[in-house]
Amino acid sequence: MEEQFILRVPPSVAERIDRLLSENASSSSDDKSLDLSFSEDGRSGTFMIGNERFPTSLLDLPSIVESYKTYDDSVLIKTADIGQVIMVREEGDAAPDVVEYKHGLTPPMRDARRRRFRREPDLHPELVQRVEKDLVNIMAGGTAENAEDGGINARSNASKKAMAPPPAAKPDVPDGGGNVTEPPRSDGSDSDESDDSL
Repeated sequence: MEEQFILRVPPSVAERIDRLLSENASSSSDDKSLDLSFSEDGRSGTFMIGNERFPTSLLDLPSIVESYKTYDDSVLIKTADIGQVIMVREEGDAAPDVVEYKHGLTPPMRDARRRRFRREPDLHPELVQRVEKDLVNIMAGGTAENAEDGGINARSNASKKAMAPPPAAKPDVPDGGGNVTEPPRSDGSDSDESDDSL
């Protein structure tokens, strides 16, 4: 696969790049050179066209975008997965303070992280550490320290269950209830709170 990225530039810079790409090499133009360099952090840099410099930022897209090319206008061949966008800004524009671009590439993906994707669960860090410790113990051949019934050791629970008599068998009685349906589900909290006026 190829390595690709998306370069998003202001309209004035886009016109200059378009003019540069459409002209042949023999014509004289001030915008002959294009250069893109990044600082040591890898997230901020400079885009140069001719003698003009523009600040840039490398941002992660909220989702992976696939790119395709075709040789015969009927068969598409996937060439890359694109996960980042280089945002070129005008000199006075403020730099973004996040590493993830909150919008996608098209209007329906506006504010995609908030509107389209499942929210991350709200987990307490101590719970995550306790579960991780239990998993390491289980993988080492031990048992979980914290069972769900109030912190009693899981091994003692297993031995109590082994000593308990089995439950009495239920007689086979045909179900006379007929069709039993599930109650309707409410998707109120998970519904898409999108703004359809896009």
